Amino acid sequence: MPKQKTHRSSAKRFSLTKSGKIKRAKAFKKHILTKKTAKRKRRLRKGTYVSPAEAKNIKKLIPYK
Repeated sequence: MPKQKTHRSSAKRFSLTKSGKIKRAKAFKKHILTKKTAKRKRRLRKGTYVSPAEAKNIKKLIPYK
């Protein structure tokens, strides 16, 4: 059976933790930052985890991570 191919854009966006959770960055931090408050932008800096419902699909996209 041939090897699976990694979805390259997903591999760049997500990383796996030792416990098996998938880490991701928060959205809405790239542009149009002038109208967002400092508090909101500060909170967007922190990473978060993918929901368990989505994690199953993402794990298929990054099989070797």
